[in-house]
Order: sequence, then C-alpha cells, then structure tokens
Amino acid sequence: MGPLKYLAGYPAHLVTQVQTLIASGRLGEYLGSRYAQGHEVQSDRALFDYTQSLKSRFLRNAEPVSKVAYDAKLKVLQHALGTHTRASRVQGSKLKSKREIRIASLFREAPAEFLKMIVVHELAHLKELDHNKAFYQLCSHMEPAYGQLEFDLRLYLTHRELPA
Repeated sequence: MGPLKYLAGYPAHLVTQVQTLIASGRLGEYLGSRYAQGHEVQSDRALFDYTQSLKSRFLRNAEPVSKVAYDAKLKVLQHALGTHTRASRVQGSKLKSKREIRIASLFREAPAEFLKMIVVHELAHLKELDHNKAFYQLCSHMEPAYGQLEFDLRLYLTHRELPA
C-alpha cells in the first residue's frame, strides 16, 4: 500500500491504524457506522440558505456572502474542497466587495457532518484569511468536533479513492 496522501503530517500511529482498517477492508464500515446520515442540501439555493443560517448564528457581524454554490470544477487533487473568494469592483465612487463560497460537488453525496465541516471552514475565512490558531479556534467554536470531522473527512476521501 502506498502512502496515504490525505493523511500526510498525521502521527505514524494513526496512519498505521488507518492502514490496518484498509487492509482488513473495514474502513468503509467504520465510516458508515459513524456517518450514516445523508443530507437534504442538494441545490445551490439550499446550500446558500444552509450557509446563511450558520453565518447568522455564529458570524453576524461578518461581511455578507453574496453567493454560495456547489462547484463541479473543484478537484480534490488540488486540495480544494471549498473556496472563498472576494471580488472588489468600483461602482461610481464606491468600492463594492462581494464574497463567494464554492463547495466541491462531492459534498452533495457526502454525510451531513462533512458538509457542515467544509461550510464552517469556508465561513471561518470571512474572519480569518490564514489557517492559523485563531482560524481553527473559530472553526471549533462553530463546530466543536471540527478536528475529528476534518480527520474523518480525510479518511472518507481516502476510502473514495480505494479500488472497489
């Protein structure tokens, strides 16, 4: 078995446990037992509403988000599961700023917890641009199990790439 690219940087004992699950064919069973629920957020409009509800609950004073959409062009290979962009335009004598969040379309089929984790991650970029300590504290504030969900999402992505 080759190196597990989504788990690079994790301690060796965790990677060994994952390799054992893969070798025994139980990684899918493990993920299925923890994350059995799908979600109803299938359209871009539903995703926008879902994101706005999280934003209004945790980030009321952050800049508004003008668009949230699933994006089939985002590829896991470029390590982009979601993006947060800011576009500034001059309108008359004013500078208008729009913020957009795009979520990889693989999250349409992913468990609800993973969708929430990636939306929380992208919303946190409204306040913190860099992946620093304050960024991860904000993510953990919005989703207390953020760290575990991020690790399990990496397991999910690893499982998706395993041969059938």
